[in-house]
Amino acid sequence: MAKFTVRRFILAAALAASAAFTLATFDTRPAAAQASGCGSECEPNPTPSPTYSPSPNPSPTPSPSPSPSPSPAPSPSPSPAPSPSGPTGADSSGNSIGGLANQRFNQMITNRVLGTVLLGVNEQINCGDCVSAFGSAGSFSAGIHGRKALTNNLSLLAGIAYTHYEGGGYQITSAPIGAFALRYDFTDWGSSRPFFDVGAILTPWEKARYTRSYDTSLGPVSVTSSTNASNYAVYGRAGWISRLSPRDEVAASIEVWQLWQRVTGYNDSAVAFNPFDARIADGTDRTSLVKIGGQWTHLFGSNIETNINGGWVQSFASHSGIVATVTGQGTVVPTIGNQGWFEYGGRLGFRVQKGWIVDLFANGTLGPQPVGKTIHGGVGLRINY
Repeated sequence: MAKFTVRRFILAAALAASAAFTLATFDTRPAAAQASGCGSECEPNPTPSPTYSPSPNPSPTPSPSPSPSPSPAPSPSPSPAPSPSGPTGADSSGNSIGGLANQRFNQMITNRVLGTVLLGVNEQINCGDCVSAFGSAGSFSAGIHGRKALTNNLSLLAGIAYTHYEGGGYQITSAPIGAFALRYDFTDWGSSRPFFDVGAILTPWEKARYTRSYDTSLGPVSVTSSTNASNYAVYGRAGWISRLSPRDEVAASIEVWQLWQRVTGYNDSAVAFNPFDARIADGTDRTSLVKIGGQWTHLFGSNIETNINGGWVQSFASHSGIVATVTGQGTVVPTIGNQGWFEYGGRLGFRVQKGWIVDLFANGTLGPQPVGKTIHGGVGLRINY
């Protein structure tokens, strides 16, 4: 039964294959006959369908880049003035050197006024030998001075003191002052006669502090610097004395002085803000003076002595020794003009016992700057012997 089935399957497959082959043959033969049996008259030659050849992509025409229209040149606006890169005030700093010159001129005059106390400026021209210890305020001074008759006509006046004074922006400390003079009084001429003095005042060393101030665009500046100084003065005096009575003596005189002041150079001291600093070189100030004055001494009763004195002083040939180098200004050399002022003095003495006198005295100046108004007062104990 199995064999029969296989055979039947084989037979069916063979029959199916034969039928398929026959159909394929039948289908191809009419197509072949049709292709060979139709001439050119049967159908027009078929128009061949055009072969599509792609047209080349056209290269894109570059769109012209617009030529930039020139931007109009801007009309120049005025450029603002450049602001300064730092503070201004160099000119003010330079001007402050003139203030230093005034301080140093005042120093010369004050030193001289204090020195004349040692030469008996508040005492009568002719008197006996004496010695006086004194102290003064206003400008502190303490010392001793006196006179000694060398002959009937010639006397020695001398003194020494330690001083400390200030004024108008400067300060002087640790300053010893010495003074001496010779006075020739023509006593043999009678109660009215001439007299002559020659002398000197010496301050060989002193500590000095000077202050200069100036303005800047950022604010004021004040600088105080320290240095050393020294003062020297020589003078000659010619006068006339009259003993009006045993209680009154009057005198008039003319004096000629030459003053020198040597100041050691220094730089501005360090401060927080000093954009236009200065360097001061060594220098010597000098001036010449002429004084015309007089005095009157009077004894009230038997115990009270009084003296008043004064005179007009005129400077000439003054010279400032300052040569300053100022940042932003260069070298600055100040000048000092001629000055005129009044000097005054007085003494009130109390005879506490024979030969012992307590003195109250004062001396000062009246005038424009740089001398200005000053007063120096003190007390002394004078002993006549």
